[in-house]
Amino acid sequence: MTHRNSDANEVPPQAVTAPHPADLNHLRTFLAVYRAGSFTAAAPLLGLSQPTVTTQIRTLERQTGRALFERLPRGVAPTPVADELATRIAAPLDALAGATATTSPGDGQADPVHLAGPAELLCTRVLPALAPLVADGVRLRLTTGLTDPLLDELRAGRHDLLISTTRPRGRTVTAVPLMDEEFVLVAAPVWADRLKERLAAEGPAALHAVPLISYAEDLPIARRYWRHVFGKRLICRAAVTVPDLRGVLSAVTAGAGFTVLPRFLCLDELASGALVPLHETDDPPINTGYLVQRPGGTQNPHVARVRDHLLQLGRTW
Repeated sequence: MTHRNSDANEVPPQAVTAPHPADLNHLRTFLAVYRAGSFTAAAPLLGLSQPTVTTQIRTLERQTGRALFERLPRGVAPTPVADELATRIAAPLDALAGATATTSPGDGQADPVHLAGPAELLCTRVLPALAPLVADGVRLRLTTGLTDPLLDELRAGRHDLLISTTRPRGRTVTAVPLMDEEFVLVAAPVWADRLKERLAAEGPAALHAVPLISYAEDLPIARRYWRHVFGKRLICRAAVTVPDLRGVLSAVTAGAGFTVLPRFLCLDELASGALVPLHETDDPPINTGYLVQRPGGTQNPHVARVRDHLLQLGRTW
């Protein structure tokens, strides 16, 4: 049996069935979907419509003869074939993107670096640390919020870097330990003078009648402190909740009650005596923060400058 092309010439069967090299655009689309975790999230990163992304992935799957993604109710999960393909093509495609990257049109400047993380850490530690880079021409766009939503946005391409309070799972991002934050149980002197002796004698039950100021209704930081230090379950309810630890710090310093804070956030207050540690321990709870980057997410050279600067300074925080 023979086949005819559009010029009516005979084409051997093997020329029809032989595999063709994958289209470079299809490979870029595959890598974007692999990293973003869904066709929908990858589409705006590529400047394509979602149906186009779907079509290109299906074409690539037909060419390889293997399924690349398992379709889930929300997003997709890569198959082992996809993991292997991503490992082979990620570095070459990222290098190619870097070789063809350009600065922002019109002004000759690199794009802003989009950095996300907890508001308290960004405002009290990160912004002061990055001031020299800003003075040297680096532009920043900061987004604050909780880690899980910010991670989803990072995977979707909205951020270049993220300071995460937990180690991200999966292969779509890279995470490097940035800093350890130590937690301390504190109150203003007006409360500390009354509580420290009782706390030493009675344990954490001495705090049950004292207003607890918290970041959230479920008391995530305080509950962890109670489990780690006292080996008990926290049964207090919050008197005040404010979704910004700087607000918690302000309320407790003014004498509203007690709380548990990252030590970096209240160093000045502890040094001045405006806050007093209620309990000293040789083994305080410690949380590791991670600097997270989506591989190949951007070729902006300032992203690397910000990343390296933060990693260098993070060792001293």
